[in-house]
Amino acid sequence: MNTKSKSRLMEKQRKVELLLLILYATGFYTFCFRRSLHLSRDHFSKLHGLRRGWLFPPRLNDVSDAQWRNFRANLPILTLVFALFTMLANICRKSFRFRARGMSILWLFLSLIYLSYLHGACIIFILLITSVNFLLVKIFAHAKYFALLLWIFNLVFLFCNRVYEGYPFSKFGQRWAYLDNHRGTFRWHICFNFVVLRMISFGYDYHWAHQDSCFDQEKHIQRCHVCKSGKTCYQILQERNARINDFTFTAYLSYLVYAPLYIAGPIISFNAFISQLDVPQNHYSIIEVTWYGLRWLFGLSVIELMTHLFYFNAFAASDSWKTLSPMDIFIIGYGVVNFMWLKFFLIWRYFRFWSLIAGIEAPENMPKCVNNCHNLESFWKSWHASFNKWIVRYMYIPLGGSHRKLLNIWVIFTFVAVWHDLEWKLLSWAWLTCLFFVPEMLVKSAANAFQAEGALGGFIFRELSAAAGAITITCLMVANLVGYVIGPSGINWLISRFLGKEGLSVLGFMLVTFYVGTKLMFHISDAKQRMQ
Repeated sequence: MNTKSKSRLMEKQRKVELLLLILYATGFYTFCFRRSLHLSRDHFSKLHGLRRGWLFPPRLNDVSDAQWRNFRANLPILTLVFALFTMLANICRKSFRFRARGMSILWLFLSLIYLSYLHGACIIFILLITSVNFLLVKIFAHAKYFALLLWIFNLVFLFCNRVYEGYPFSKFGQRWAYLDNHRGTFRWHICFNFVVLRMISFGYDYHWAHQDSCFDQEKHIQRCHVCKSGKTCYQILQERNARINDFTFTAYLSYLVYAPLYIAGPIISFNAFISQLDVPQNHYSIIEVTWYGLRWLFGLSVIELMTHLFYFNAFAASDSWKTLSPMDIFIIGYGVVNFMWLKFFLIWRYFRFWSLIAGIEAPENMPKCVNNCHNLESFWKSWHASFNKWIVRYMYIPLGGSHRKLLNIWVIFTFVAVWHDLEWKLLSWAWLTCLFFVPEMLVKSAANAFQAEGALGGFIFRELSAAAGAITITCLMVANLVGYVIGPSGINWLISRFLGKEGLSVLGFMLVTFYVGTKLMFHISDAKQRMQ
């Protein structure tokens, strides 16, 4: 058989395989949807967090997730505030030709109004801590031990803010106790986690601004399709050192409390922020930003439909799923992971949308669907992508990068867990993720050294990769459910449910399903490569 005939045969086999995979996936999702509807209908009376819905009355709506419930309830006022802020900022930029200095003053003024409503008198704590950090950076930026000092200062306050629950004013004397009645509508020490990341970013960027940049801008432009088109990509904005005179106290505070990204991010570096205050982003056109907003509205309609039909999170919040069969536990667990993805997808893109309107581009969180990640590295890079960029720049590379990768992941994921909250279940999530990460890194290293020879070798390598992907997705589900739902105390229960007689068959079904999903991801990846 000649080469052309072989390639035709392989193409035909790929098409047949793709058709079979799509048929399996269609059957799987049909089964999951039907079973989820039945579970929600049969158990709704035992679930907590259900409220009267507006879709398909009298059907109830699952608002058991506090984060989503609060965001959803405050959408109208948030939209009004950000519309006014961004309109005023854009008018002032065009009318008075404001650059970095003028825009930093304007956004600081608007953001402090916003913070006054959110945190009330607690804005004092924010201004005090951030002012001390600014002085620390300016005084010690040239010292050899600067990075250690910066990290110690910020970690101390990250811990203390949580341990002392935002410092009640009564702790400083009864004369200040009345201020505890004016703490605003949102706990300041929760939002301050993002401020800590920005303070570290400002410190490092100022420290590096006094050194020669290692970033090869010309080489990057040659490889970047965005930069080739005459636009400026985020990486250039981040890696290009800001001018020393841009590191002012006004610009610093404006960056820390910039209203559109203050509550939830996405996380942006100081270099990228200040350069876009000077010259607004040109990566996205007005039409593209409008389309971005319309896609967000479509996502909102999807989650509204989801929470009215399927009560996944209410099952998890009520512990009612522990009485279900292993198959139903799998369906609810899979639904919870997808709900979490869609929730964060909408929250992060909402705030990024308003930032884009204001002329500030932040990295996109969740550029890939949660169902299109078959290894831990791609999942982490995709889930909280802006945080991943921050970690790579300010932790991973300073800690030694790929030379100490096996050690670095333990430090990094422990920090990520502590940054989220001081809870054992988050530390369990972090360390479980590291445990799953280590074998993946070793296998990936061995796979890179292995060269598949011939069609048979390529077939075997692809099948083994799909099997590894199925195991990895299962581990990801377990790690996220332990970290965000059942906690470390639920690990034994979860294992016992799936290692029993009934559970083993469900476990096999899960692995086959995730194997099929991984093969579909390979086909998607191949299609993208052909399009390029």
